Amino acid sequence: QVQLVESGGGLVQPGGSLRLSCAASGRTFSTYAMGWFRQAPGKEREFVARIRWNSGTTYYAEAAKGRFTVSRDKAKNTVFLQLDSLKPEDTAVYYCAARPTQFQDYNDWGQGTQVTVSS
Repeated sequence: QVQLVESGGGLVQPGGSLRLSCAASGRTFSTYAMGWFRQAPGKEREFVARIRWNSGTTYYAEAAKGRFTVSRDKAKNTVFLQLDSLKPEDTAVYYCAARPTQFQDYNDWGQGTQVTVSS
């Protein structure tokens, strides 16, 4: 079992930035990829970005391209999501998740961190 703990959310004005963190702990951490997802009120959870743990290869949803950056620190078992040029429509609970192998879905999830973009 992997425990994931997100942090870094908060209230920010439009155009502002936040940096989310997701720390993994538990069994010796090894994963294929880490992903970031978000869920806005009344909407379904949606994919935001992911990073392959070993290679560092990244992939983004269209809404995140050019504004969000996913990265990881393997030594600290931590993944980050840098949120820049934030818009009110980015308001959501952001979750990180671990995908153990390329043949499995994301199966370990954090508790989420709230991001609110408002003036």
